[in-house]
Amino acid sequence: MDYRERFLEIYNTCIHREGSDKLLEYLLSKSSDYFTAPASTRFHGAYEGGLVEHSLNVYECLKDYLARERVHSVYRLDYDEESIAIVALLHDLCKINCYKAGTRNVKDENGIWQSVPTYEYDDRLPYGHGEKSVYIITGFMKLTREEAFAIRYHMGFSGVEDKRNVGDAFEQFPLSFALNTADMEATYFLEGKKK
Repeated sequence: MDYRERFLEIYNTCIHREGSDKLLEYLLSKSSDYFTAPASTRFHGAYEGGLVEHSLNVYECLKDYLARERVHSVYRLDYDEESIAIVALLHDLCKINCYKAGTRNVKDENGIWQSVPTYEYDDRLPYGHGEKSVYIITGFMKLTREEAFAIRYHMGFSGVEDKRNVGDAFEQFPLSFALNTADMEATYFLEGKKK
């Protein structure tokens, strides 16, 4: 099963909220490059299909984190399958239609300049990162407050947000911390730079 098929299987099994069908129509349409877009320009998932692969990795990492005994017994975190799927699969919708294929020059092992393929970031809707994903999703379906904060602050302290707000969001909406943990695990341990 490829990444697109896996995404569709999870989405269709777990997400049934009013408007979710319209959001999926958009993701599958010619107006969206969600299934072919990279996840970044040069770092994790910097290749065709990297965005959907990253979203699936975050989904698996989030499910694993939330399944930990300590998370249930001590932190008392308990979320339904729909919320988990929504925040993990859709947290980076802000990256749709932002990456354009290009080239850059780099020296090879012999010191000779070579043109290599790369991606350039060209955001035509510069609304921020997490907040842009929330904006796109809520154009189709409602999010719970906890889901909206999780997506908004999924970058955690590595984002450009006021650090006080990040800490407050993590404390008040623990799904924010869980999603950030899953996103960082997927980014740095499962993906990293493509060699």
